[in-house]
Amino acid sequence: MAKVDLVFRQIDERTRDVALELAIENIQPDAVHVIDDVRPFTECVSQMLRIEHDCDYVVYVDADCLILENMRPFIDSCDAPYVDSYVSDRFRGRLHCGVHITRIDLVRAMAAVEIPDDDMKYVLRPESRLRNLAMKPMGSAKQFRNFDILHDHFQAYHHIFMKYALRELRSRTKVQRERLTRSMKKWVTRDGEFCDLSMARHAVEYARRLVPLSATPDEVHDFIAALPEHAEAELKALGITSEAPFTRADLDAWLEANSDRVAYGRKADKPKVFGLGLSRTGTRSLTSGLQMLGFDCSHYPIDEDTYIEIANAQYDLTLLRYFDGLTDITTIPIYQQLDKQYPGSKFVLTVREKESWLGSVSRHYYNRPAFKDVNDPDEEVHLRMRQFLRASVYGCYNFCKDRFSWVYDQHVRDVMTFFKDRPDDLLVIDICSGEGFERLAPFLDRPVPSEVFPHKGAVLSRKMAEEAAAQKARVA
Repeated sequence: MAKVDLVFRQIDERTRDVALELAIENIQPDAVHVIDDVRPFTECVSQMLRIEHDCDYVVYVDADCLILENMRPFIDSCDAPYVDSYVSDRFRGRLHCGVHITRIDLVRAMAAVEIPDDDMKYVLRPESRLRNLAMKPMGSAKQFRNFDILHDHFQAYHHIFMKYALRELRSRTKVQRERLTRSMKKWVTRDGEFCDLSMARHAVEYARRLVPLSATPDEVHDFIAALPEHAEAELKALGITSEAPFTRADLDAWLEANSDRVAYGRKADKPKVFGLGLSRTGTRSLTSGLQMLGFDCSHYPIDEDTYIEIANAQYDLTLLRYFDGLTDITTIPIYQQLDKQYPGSKFVLTVREKESWLGSVSRHYYNRPAFKDVNDPDEEVHLRMRQFLRASVYGCYNFCKDRFSWVYDQHVRDVMTFFKDRPDDLLVIDICSGEGFERLAPFLDRPVPSEVFPHKGAVLSRKMAEEAAAQKARVA
């Protein structure tokens, strides 16, 4: 059982008392540290990294997060350096923020990072910036997990003003601006109504007026530090008074009134989901998209338990006690058995224009041999899984264009034939040509997110093509 510290960060969130109660109830920490009303956030981060911990994991929780499920079993089984939590945000839908599960070695590495000078990324997102800098030499990437957590619900107007003025400043790259714009299109209010959505819009417009795109990091920092004064003046000008304190009874009443809401986390009533696409048909993008919709799926698992179970025709997979599904070619030799083992499951066949796919998969196989000498037991398991899946899916260990072309066509035919009388259980989607949430979300009975669909493979394809070209140049 892991030893866990909770670091609870509060400013003036209306939900802070209930949020702390729920965090203690659902994380069950061995120690609790509260950082109270420390501004700006750069100073808050500095203080939290000076805390002396004696634990395995630190869970950082913001006071605008209401944790509605027991997270402790997941934390006790976790070995990742960092897990970010997907939450249900009042203004932006499903996204990851607010609850951060951080292994103690990463916490200490963050504390040791030298703060960059004149770094706008640090000014706007100090915690994220230090974490990314600390993780880079560790060779680690952050992971994500869905939990039933409400984020930014029930907040006071002055808090919303400060948060969305800051959100505007954090949305000045092309991608972030597009995300904010898509979210704002869903902030629909009745004529004459002023609510939390109206306040968020007002704050965005306010920050755009007062902080030009040409502002320096120091000017942005000064504006952020003065946000409480800006909020107080604007609320006074709008004639808005403070709200009543938020209570656990208020939350219980809301949950009862919204009992039909889409639930997330381990207790959610949802089917297993299996991706049936061959590698390089958008399987990584599918995995990320499923996670954004609330389905935590394992992409190409290479752990020893999964290898032994699949290789020995055991289909009640240990991994699926903790995940909502599988993607990539791990499923292909056994999808008919998985369909029987997990009744009611949904299946997603990712397809791609075949010539484009053949080019991509040929690059994917570059410098990935099926056989090589290794000393690491984990890498040995990885190789055995690779050998097993290449043999069972493609009938060969190395890339062969004619063989792979035949396998692609045959696999699509087989899947379509198997599900021909069950159209509601199979989605055929071409992620590589741009299809995404507009088809995937309705298939899984989920609302379409404001976020764009996460197209992952294009970046990897470009990187691999560059590496292959560089290798050829060295040989020449």
